[in-house]
Amino acid sequence: MQGILEGKFPDEVLQSIHARVRNKKESEIRQLLEQNLSIYALLQLIHCLKVMKTLDNEIEHLTSTASQFAMENYPREFEIIYSVPGIGKVSAFTILAEIGDFKDLPSGDQLASWLGLVPKVYQSADHNGKRSITKRGSKLARWILIQVAHAAAKKKDSVFFDFYAAKKDIIGKGKAAVAFAKKIIAIVWHLVVNDEVYEDKYARPKKQIKNENSQNSSFLHYRRSN
Repeated sequence: MQGILEGKFPDEVLQSIHARVRNKKESEIRQLLEQNLSIYALLQLIHCLKVMKTLDNEIEHLTSTASQFAMENYPREFEIIYSVPGIGKVSAFTILAEIGDFKDLPSGDQLASWLGLVPKVYQSADHNGKRSITKRGSKLARWILIQVAHAAAKKKDSVFFDFYAAKKDIIGKGKAAVAFAKKIIAIVWHLVVNDEVYEDKYARPKKQIKNENSQNSSFLHYRRSN
């Protein structure tokens, strides 16, 4: 966009675009670059770029401030949540802010239910069934957990990747992401309540013995803090 505003030739602009994007979309991009834009269209583009830059700066500032607040006031909880695959700084402080005290709920499953990540159950005279999730509780927390699930599912050589891959082949990507989000928040609850940070079994030394009595022990291993 900046290259267009500076009046650069199409070939010059193309060279400034990431090679992966350029290789896939070169013909479409070149076609757009070869169009003649009026001075009024260029002025609109300049204005839009300024607005976008301002918003990006504000978002960066708010993100930094929120992260700093979480790390200063809830350092251990933030560290634990941030240790879980797929959870970045934004999702970590969002989860922390939306849930608050994890000990208010007696189990990870009840926390998932509180967030609306469990299916509705309906009953008839001779049949029980499940429908879509309840979607109660924090809409923001539920949304961010779905994004976390998608991010964690991309981390190969991890139990998270294995879990999602197995689920999506059976119930599809959408439902698998929801089931994965439910699993992740249950794990987060366990870690925070028990003051543990996440550690994937693939990253653990082979000589270390799995704790069979730990909750979710079939799914992951934990490292207890000192």
